[in-house]
Order: sequence, then structure tokens, then C-alpha cells
Amino acid sequence: MLGRDIPDVTLKTRVRDESVGGDNPFRWQDVQTGELFAGKRVVVFSLPGAFTPTCSNEQCPAFEQNYEALRAAGADEVYCLSVNDAFVMFQWGKHLGLNKVKLLPDGSADFTRRMGMLIRKDHLGFGERSWRYAMVVDNGTIAAWFEEPGINDEGLDEDPYGESAPDKVLAWMEGNAR
Repeated sequence: MLGRDIPDVTLKTRVRDESVGGDNPFRWQDVQTGELFAGKRVVVFSLPGAFTPTCSNEQCPAFEQNYEALRAAGADEVYCLSVNDAFVMFQWGKHLGLNKVKLLPDGSADFTRRMGMLIRKDHLGFGERSWRYAMVVDNGTIAAWFEEPGINDEGLDEDPYGESAPDKVLAWMEGNAR
């Protein structure tokens, strides 16, 4: 993965727009990942799904808590990517009280598929999801990679979490300043 350019795909997002009016003042906005990561050092972590135990109780809150340290170590932004739609990601962010980490919905799994991290979690009724990983992206190129061991489609995983934790990413960033 190191040295590989990240996929340039369109993510379907929702953004608040008061001109829309009503109880749901949001509009659709396409976000190109190529543009999102251009000219920046970005931390991205990807996880199996919003509202799932490890993702909600450990991984996403840990990145939120370490956001300022990651920024101090050189990250321009910290993104959480999941194979969920924009509505689910928005409600999950509200549920977790996220204020710093930005959520990226990969509802069609285009980004995850092109990353080679799309797995099947049919044994849990989830369908296609992302394997858990994190990366540091410098100007659209993967500079550091943190993947949980045992990627598989067979349901053999115990939902490992450790290699993609923010402390591992932070340690790499502190040793690899730009």
C-alpha cells in the first residue's frame, strides 16, 4: 500500500444549507476524494460500520480524543470512512458527539473496493463492509499504513482492533514529520 495513490472517487455527502429551509436543511454534495486529500497530510481510519460496538465504543472516540495530538504532529485533518450512507454517518456522529473527526460516507463502497479493503460480513448480516485500517495520506499518496491482521470474508475475525489505533498512527507521525 505504501506509495500508492488513493482512489479518486465520488462520495455522496449531505451538508447543512439554511437556504433549503424546513426541518431537514441539508442538501446533497458530491465530494471527490482526490480533491479532499490533495495538498494535505490527512489521517484516515476506516471501520466496519457506524453504531457497531468496537467502532462506536473504542475506535472513533479514540481518534476524536487524539485529534489535537494528531494535528500537532502534522495532520491537516482526520477522517473516518465507513461503508455507510450519509444519513447513517450523520446520525452516528451526533450520537457520538463528534466535533473534530470528519465522517466520510462510502455508501456505495467505491473507495473501499478500490483500496482492496472491501470484505463480506454476511455472517453478521452486514453485507459488504470495510476491513479495519488507518493510513496517513500525503498529497493523495499513502505514506503510512496500519491494518488489522487477518483480513477475511469467512467471518473468522474477532473484530481485531489495535494496529489501526490512533496511538500507532500518532507514533508514526511524530517520527515522520514533514
